[in-house]
Amino acid sequence: MKFVIEPVRKEDGKAIIDIFNHYVQSSFAAYPEDRVPSEFFDLFLKMSEGYPFLVARDGEGNVLGFALLRPHSPMPVFSRTAEITCFIAPEHIGNGMGKAMQERLLHEAKEKGISSILAGISSLNPASLAFHSKCGFQECGRFMKIGRKWGRDFDVVWMQRMI
Repeated sequence: MKFVIEPVRKEDGKAIIDIFNHYVQSSFAAYPEDRVPSEFFDLFLKMSEGYPFLVARDGEGNVLGFALLRPHSPMPVFSRTAEITCFIAPEHIGNGMGKAMQERLLHEAKEKGISSILAGISSLNPASLAFHSKCGFQECGRFMKIGRKWGRDFDVVWMQRMI
C-alpha cells in the first residue's frame, strides 16, 4: 500500500481519535478504559508541542496512522530524551507504516538534539513489545502492576532506543 508521511494538521483530529479509540476499546495498547472525546486530540497537540507529530495518509488524504514525540520530562536536564507514541489503523498494520513513521520521528529527533527515545508499553501488548524490539528498542525497565484496565493488572515495560 502506498502512503505518505506528513506533519499532522488540525483537521486530522477526528481520524486520529477514531484510530486511538479503536485501541482504547479493543486492547491494552491505549490506556483509557472508555472512548475518549474528540477534544482529546488537543491533548496530543499540547503534549507534542515543539516535537514532531506525524500522520500517514493514503493517496486520497485519509489518515491511516499517527505517531508523535513528546518530552519525557519538563526538566531541562532531560531535554535529550523524548517519548514516542504510535498508532496505526488496524487494517493497515503490517504495511511498513509504523516503521516508516518511527524512522522519520527518530531522524527529526536527532536533528533536534534528542539522543534517547523511550516507549512505555503495556505488558499486555505483546505486538507492540515485539515491534519496538524489532525496531532496535531494548527493555530498560519495568514498573510492576501499576496499570489496571478492565479488571486486569499490567506492568508498564519501558523500552529505549539510543539514536
